Amino acid sequence: MPILCSRLPTLLLSTLRSTIQSTSPTHLHLRLRLLLSRPASHASQGRANKAAAGPGKRLGAKKGASELVVPGNIIFRQRGTHWYPGENCAMGRDHTIFAKEKGYVCFYRDDERHPKRKFIGVVFERGERLPRAKGVPRRRRLGLVGRARELEVETEVRREVLSGKGEGEGLEFGKLTGQGAVIRQQGKRARKEVPVLKKMELRPGYQYRHSNWYIGRAAERAKIRVREYKRGDRFLAWRKLNARKARNAEKRSLSSRKNKGGKK
Repeated sequence: MPILCSRLPTLLLSTLRSTIQSTSPTHLHLRLRLLLSRPASHASQGRANKAAAGPGKRLGAKKGASELVVPGNIIFRQRGTHWYPGENCAMGRDHTIFAKEKGYVCFYRDDERHPKRKFIGVVFERGERLPRAKGVPRRRRLGLVGRARELEVETEVRREVLSGKGEGEGLEFGKLTGQGAVIRQQGKRARKEVPVLKKMELRPGYQYRHSNWYIGRAAERAKIRVREYKRGDRFLAWRKLNARKARNAEKRSLSSRKNKGGKK
């Protein structure tokens, strides 16, 4: 290849001399154009041969207002957050908004949450409006099934107890109604004194609970005997830990001796 490149100028000069001597000026001009012309090129990589625009992503609303949805139904597909999830809705990682509960779609704005954002929610009754008034509790589905309460018919035992003729020991009455009361028979052994609970107070962290000193004396109230505290015995836990470590080390040494004996 290097020899050919070095001989290239001499070859060109020889061809030019031959063409000048053997042809007329017009033929010479045409031959020079053919020799010195550059072939056409075409880009073959990158975005040159690809489609100008891909297929559509089918973005937009998939469910309209007041339309019934079930958990998992896609309500709105988007790129970016044009709409935000409201009540009983959630947003996927590609900004898709979907339903979390069975109900009806509701598009709304909530100036208290954000003055410029638009929300999509799901309500349980058709025609229900969002957002709710300030202070109104949010409605939720807890998976409970409504069932009519069954009341027992008035019995002879209840009549005797209320009139004072019968013995009322061991009887426990429910809520009195027009149809009667629920009566449960209890033995004397089953009845125990109900402990009086102290009223809980609101503590830091917005939680209702007893005071620490009251919780600490729970064993005393339950009449559980606790070992008396001794000032010189405060390292009991440390001594127990060391004793446990010693036992474990002894077990490991015994197991290693057994393994060595088996190998021999």
